[in-house]
Amino acid sequence: MSAQLSEQDRIAIEAAAFRGLVAHLQQRTDVQNIDLMNLAGFCRNCLSKWYLAAACERGISMTHDEARTAVYGMPYGEWKSKYQQEATPEQKRRYQETAPQHAVIDIPQA
Repeated sequence: MSAQLSEQDRIAIEAAAFRGLVAHLQQRTDVQNIDLMNLAGFCRNCLSKWYLAAACERGISMTHDEARTAVYGMPYGEWKSKYQQEATPEQKRRYQETAPQHAVIDIPQA
């Protein structure tokens, strides 16, 4: 049975699903962004860009670093130094091969 959701309920459910995805990715530090890009065409950086774009669309002032921190759960540089590994030649090859399927995110000017 399909429930008729109010706009407010739909937004709340979508926000909760997004928070669940972000929490999961924050816990799965073993999963490299390049692997996410190669498999799904988006990664943590893409999520942070979508987050930033949504803020800008609403006239909310936010920096790219603030958006990344919201998604990574820490400053991006810290996450990179703790968890990011050097991409293998195969990962790099696959990244180039799958590039046409990668997410395209337009960030409007706030």
